[in-house]
Amino acid sequence: MQKIGCKSGMHAKGELGMKRWSRTWAMMAVAAAAMLFAAAPRAKAQDGGIAGTISDLEGKPWPNYTVTVESDQGAKTETKTDASGKYNFAQLKAGTYKIFLALPYQKEPYLAGQVKVGGGQIVPADLNLLELVAKKNPEYAAAVKKQAEDLKKMGGMKAHFEAGDVALNAAKQAKTDYAKAPADQRDALKQTEKENAEKAVTEFEAAKTAAPEKDQNLPLIYSRLADAYEEAGRADDAIAAYKTAIELKPAASFYMNLGGVQGRAGETNDATASFQKAAELDPANAAQAWRNYGIIMYKAQKMVEAIEPLKKSTELDPKNAQTWYLLASCMMADPSIYKQTANSIEVNPKPGTLEAFQHAIDLDPNGPWGKEAKAGLDQLKGMMGGVATKVNEKKKKP
Repeated sequence: MQKIGCKSGMHAKGELGMKRWSRTWAMMAVAAAAMLFAAAPRAKAQDGGIAGTISDLEGKPWPNYTVTVESDQGAKTETKTDASGKYNFAQLKAGTYKIFLALPYQKEPYLAGQVKVGGGQIVPADLNLLELVAKKNPEYAAAVKKQAEDLKKMGGMKAHFEAGDVALNAAKQAKTDYAKAPADQRDALKQTEKENAEKAVTEFEAAKTAAPEKDQNLPLIYSRLADAYEEAGRADDAIAAYKTAIELKPAASFYMNLGGVQGRAGETNDATASFQKAAELDPANAAQAWRNYGIIMYKAQKMVEAIEPLKKSTELDPKNAQTWYLLASCMMADPSIYKQTANSIEVNPKPGTLEAFQHAIDLDPNGPWGKEAKAGLDQLKGMMGGVATKVNEKKKKP
């Protein structure tokens, strides 16, 4: 009986121990859960955002445009529109935000709008720049729109101008190559020159049309157009275009270019007047202006017409060997100094011819102009006979 009683007591104690063990584990589990809950971060309030599209002054999406938002706490965030003109501000705290845009030609950003952002809310805010500036100042809006149109036109003008330059240079290169090419290649080069000259005219005319009114590049465009006209064989149009360039900007270089076309076209008096004007506008380079005129006439095989401008150049710059040589050569090319006799041709050189050759020799004894002048002087002496080996010095009779 006692054994049975003892066994029953042990069983009761075991049940009690198990109950206590269970309560302990339960309390530990609750405590652990509490600790885990305390250690875990609290749920973050859901952020909001602002998104929309920026339209430019033509109503088109404006890519790579700066947009700024400022919170009611003064914090600023900046972004740029994408290729479609869209922008997006994400992860904004709930609150009121001002939207600022950078207006063209204005230093201070423009307050374009104000929106209220709630938690988890994406607020749409599309903005049209032209409407915004029109509200701010109608006159300013019109001015900004015109400036934008001018910028667009300028892009077209630049493209046409560059294309014209390429074509004109190609035409001139073909002309240069023609002079050195074999006979079987000349027809193709002539056609290349013609096609490129016509293309240059077309492109420069398009550049002129695309240029904004009173654009500062117009004088240069007219000048290049004139060059293209002459290359295309349209001397009258070239002269008119240069005159327009001069009206817009009376530069010495434009007068020289005009004079060159006039000279090559046979309008010698007008050409002289144009170079005279160039010399007056730029006295420091007057000698160069007259020398250029003489060279233009020389290359155009108008030797007699080249004499006077070359003389003027030597008066202003007597130290230039090239000018003296060209002057002497042009004097030698004057048909009036040659006289046909029964058995020979007599040569009566113009006054100053021998001296001009000698000046070139003295100024450039070992250079190209001196050598050319020496050859010319020897030739003239041989044609004249009995002429001294040096200027103003007779040969001694044997």
